[in-house]
Amino acid sequence: MLKVLVLLGVALSFVVTSAAQSRPKKAQGPAPQQKALGNQISGMYTFLREGEFVQITLEEGKLTGFVSRYGERESDKDAFLDQFFSKGSLDGNKIAFATKPVHGTWFEFSGQVSRGEAKTPDTEGYWIIRGTLKQYDEDESKHVTAKSREITFKSFPQDVEEGQPK
Repeated sequence: MLKVLVLLGVALSFVVTSAAQSRPKKAQGPAPQQKALGNQISGMYTFLREGEFVQITLEEGKLTGFVSRYGERESDKDAFLDQFFSKGSLDGNKIAFATKPVHGTWFEFSGQVSRGEAKTPDTEGYWIIRGTLKQYDEDESKHVTAKSREITFKSFPQDVEEGQPK
């Protein structure tokens, strides 16, 4: 009788474990606010100098993008450089990213997304991203210097589709 009870216990625990594993898992998607913000804030933003920009894309809860900027070193002076994000995140209205190094320079940013003063998305500054930008520079002897500054990125005007209110 004891053997039967042990076997029934083992069989029952196997059935319970199998049922729990086959139950569909709850989707771990982005929070509704993040999803709504992401659909709206994806786009191009001003960067440090005229002609430079940050491209931000949020798809399926993942923040990606790149910085397009002019080189500052003697070897790349005024050449246009693209630095893709090595990591990026959006949590509510908090945004952060870091770029991959290009020619010994990389950036880290941490800040917040908010609505700007522009009244419509087809105007510069409808969205603003304000925070701290850290720039790292590595010289030939592998010595890294860092400088930090407060900055505001403004959204570029977005194309408004025909039929949509401005």
